[in-house]
Amino acid sequence: MEKEIVVLGAGESGTGAALLAKAKGLSVFVSDCGKIKPQFEAELESAHIEFESGGHSKERILLASEVIKSPGIPDHSPLVKALKENNIPVISEIEFAGRYSKARMVGITGSNGKTTTALWAYHLMKKSGLDVILAGNVGNSMARELLVHDPEIFVLELSSFQLDGMDQFKCHTSIITNITPDHLDRYDYKFENYVNAKFRILNNHTKGDVFVFNAHDKEIMKRLKEIKYPGHRCPFAFDDVYGEGSCVDGDKIVINTPRYHFSMNVREVALPGKHNLSNAMAASLAALSMGASPEAVKEGLTDFPAVAHRLESVAEVNGVLFINDSKATNIDSTWYALESMEKPVIWIAGGTDKGNDYSVLEELAVQKVKKLICLGEDNTKLLEAFQKKLPSIVEAKSMHQAVELAIGAGRPGDVVLLSPACASFDLFDNYVHRGELFKEEVKKHEG
Repeated sequence: MEKEIVVLGAGESGTGAALLAKAKGLSVFVSDCGKIKPQFEAELESAHIEFESGGHSKERILLASEVIKSPGIPDHSPLVKALKENNIPVISEIEFAGRYSKARMVGITGSNGKTTTALWAYHLMKKSGLDVILAGNVGNSMARELLVHDPEIFVLELSSFQLDGMDQFKCHTSIITNITPDHLDRYDYKFENYVNAKFRILNNHTKGDVFVFNAHDKEIMKRLKEIKYPGHRCPFAFDDVYGEGSCVDGDKIVINTPRYHFSMNVREVALPGKHNLSNAMAASLAALSMGASPEAVKEGLTDFPAVAHRLESVAEVNGVLFINDSKATNIDSTWYALESMEKPVIWIAGGTDKGNDYSVLEELAVQKVKKLICLGEDNTKLLEAFQKKLPSIVEAKSMHQAVELAIGAGRPGDVVLLSPACASFDLFDNYVHRGELFKEEVKKHEG
């Protein structure tokens, strides 16, 4: 009997991998311990791919030649441990899809800013007329995109979970936006393990490749002193980077690469905030490394649209502005959100805690937050962190309840900020689901 490839998890990445495997003539079986969404189930049925849901057939899975694992399944799950004990390769969808692509790869990772940077880099390359596709942790899976077209360039947002399952895959340009504690529950609560995962984006780099990185990030700079990186170092910073890279010089962003040197006024950049200047610099360096023109980069920095669920203004209700920052799934993202607020804040936070240290937010919260609404199944850690620090704290068990509480507490000139600092999986499917429900509830009160 021919050994089959097993795909664990039938979400976007798992279904995409299964469809690509089938298209390449491979025997494939899909197993999901939960309920498969109807659209993915329909796709598997249409492609005549055998699948199961609601549990795993362990004996069959342990006969696989290779397993493609969903990034949502932790390495410490019993089934994954059993696979590794039986020397069965466990890889990510990106690793698998990469075998069938000749594209040059731009990989973007980091604790914060990777989605904005990936979308922005794609925007700059597209504006320059390059044959480029956006995939990975944003948009469609890479495997699904390859069913239609293998482009000249892939721009891939890569989470640490995706990087964990990548060994032979190579990014030609890699970006690390920053590294701060996140997902520590998946890394034995050891920050070093999380940093190791992020640095896997440099796997297989050679002297012709490019590493774009945040020169202000202590962990990145510490690791760079410990390794011998063979390619082009391309830092971005708010002070002089002394050579190849990008920096802010007074009121100008300066871009310097071996081929181009140009600058533009920071006030022309489409998205406000220091963190978005960092994203803009990183995206520009990546786009130029792939052949984008300076003219297209300049134009694309000025007309890039705002990213959904990232400090997204939703509506004003009775003089209170509601802001959706559902994508803030860690402490650092929420820090940036709170730091940017200039009005009294009603803060909606909480969800699945990932080993968060809320003391990092304490000073900003005390300065800016008038009420904290804890939205989650278990709010113990948030309550303990802030109950003696903030004037008012309440709990909510649904988005409807959270918004109603915010409406009741808001006064003209206040801001209601959904910036959870946590994953969404206790009450919601994902951060998008959480953000969309927030917007729906707010819109009920608009006008």
